Amino acid sequence: MLAIAAAVLFLIALIFEISGFVISVFTPTVLLTLGAIGIALHLAGIGHRRGVGRR
Repeated sequence: MLAIAAAVLFLIALIFEISGFVISVFTPTVLLTLGAIGIALHLAGIGHRRGVGRR
């Protein structure tokens, strides 16, 4: 799930960079950093669903 969110952030950052559009807080650099953090958390195993069942 975090990898999909990171991919969306990368796409938005690319669109912002190409168009030159900047919102005061959400610059392309901030979005790229958030995407990289999302990928890092995904690779660390955070956000992964595990089936917890009783036996």
